[in-house]
Amino acid sequence: MTFRPIGTSTLSVAPLAFGGNVFGWTADKQVSFALLDAFVDSGFNLIDTADVYSRWVPGNQGGESETIIGEWLRQRGGRDKVVIATKLGAEMAPDKKGLSASYVRQAVEASLKRLQTDYIDLYQTHFDDLGTPVEETLGALADLVQTGKVRVIGASNMTPDRLEQSLIASQQKHYPAYQCLQPEYNLFDRENYETNYEPICRENGLGVIPYSSLASGFLSGKYRSEADASKSPRGGGITKKYLNSRGHQILNALDDVAERYSATPAQISLAWLMARPSITAPIVSASSVDQWHDLAKSAELSLDSNAIKALTDASAY
Repeated sequence: MTFRPIGTSTLSVAPLAFGGNVFGWTADKQVSFALLDAFVDSGFNLIDTADVYSRWVPGNQGGESETIIGEWLRQRGGRDKVVIATKLGAEMAPDKKGLSASYVRQAVEASLKRLQTDYIDLYQTHFDDLGTPVEETLGALADLVQTGKVRVIGASNMTPDRLEQSLIASQQKHYPAYQCLQPEYNLFDRENYETNYEPICRENGLGVIPYSSLASGFLSGKYRSEADASKSPRGGGITKKYLNSRGHQILNALDDVAERYSATPAQISLAWLMARPSITAPIVSASSVDQWHDLAKSAELSLDSNAIKALTDASAY
């Protein structure tokens, strides 16, 4: 397994990241620990979370995912063997959100405490804050890098214009620059990233850690009809967005390539992403160890040019 640098930083990661949004949601503490153990034992190292995970669950306050990861780190040790990526900016409370300098300082301390660590490897802005100048946010993040609380910074859910403004501001003010972007990107949802973001990422040497890598599970092949979709809480969105002629065309291509490689559609979907020149490590989530082991096999696949072309052509937009 070949490790990949995050941008031009010294951070190096395996080509698949674990999505910690499930911790404290579909995976309780015991299952989360088992998943993290299996993930690291498989040779992977990038764990992605956010302060807001999983505030949407009734009874949760936010911070549950970071707290579970922190307890796992304290019990298992090996902090230097994992790359912890977390995010700030989403609303934790009416007065706890955004990217102002004062809130950046507040949010990082809360995340460090929950994660039970002295430093965050990759600290990402989760959602942009249009009311705060990019220079203010970057200045606050620069202070965190200088004091050793953060090693590398990244961005997510930011317009191309604001991303470019941020990169220029870092250069002009000699601040640390964003080293990666976390966009929505998968075999179905291609156009926005490839048209608006990929040129910026490649020109500036940014790493890319995409979320929604399996399109809410659609690219696993388990949702092929409205009846399939109705069995899942996520199914309504899948029916509206993915179950159309293009979606079926993609599933057919995935089936063909999966048969050739004795693999699953999910594994092939992830292997296609990992083969894209700008991609560092797609994020995947699992709610059982068996499911993780199944997804991890995607990192062992090396698709040939014919397979990549078949998938790229079938998913053309």
